[in-house]
Amino acid sequence: MRHRRKGRVLGRSPSHRKAMFKNLASSLFLTERDAELDDNAPKVKGRVVTTLEKAKEIRPLVERCITIAKRSLAAEEESQKYATDAERGSDAWKTWRKSENWRKWTDARAPAIAARRRVLQLLGDKQAMHIVFDELADRFRDRPGGYTRILRLAKPRLGDAGTRAILEFVGVNDRVSQKAERPSFDDDSDAAEEEVASEESKASDE
Repeated sequence: MRHRRKGRVLGRSPSHRKAMFKNLASSLFLTERDAELDDNAPKVKGRVVTTLEKAKEIRPLVERCITIAKRSLAAEEESQKYATDAERGSDAWKTWRKSENWRKWTDARAPAIAARRRVLQLLGDKQAMHIVFDELADRFRDRPGGYTRILRLAKPRLGDAGTRAILEFVGVNDRVSQKAERPSFDDDSDAAEEEVASEESKASDE
């Protein structure tokens, strides 16, 4: 019996499955990086193609990381009140380091540091962690969950005919609904012009 055993096994050992989830989630975040000069640049930002079962297992991990980053934004903004613009190692920076503002800065920033360490633990990739906190957290600041979507692809995977799917962030590749414009016919426009002309002539006669 599978009492309280949730999730898919995916034919892998627990350690292999955990490593695969970390790598796939990090790959999704790394598609948002600046990769203009990269040989392995992503085809579409914010999107990975995988199997449907893997996408459904990865989605909670991705959204949990973004939620943790969003909750740390308040601590980041609070710590900026006590921060300094002086260059590290300079006299002004050393003076700030010994002041009371430095203690307030560290206390205010502590939750944000803990959040970064937690996301790094979940992903295992420092570059992906920076992308989550520096780009995605502010992008989804006003969105109450649901940061990703899963789109099933019609063409199965070559080899084992596995069901493929797209896992992507919302708001980037959204479909834009457009209203169809009413067609204009020459006959209608001519009739309208004749009506306007007749009304003007009647007004002038009166």
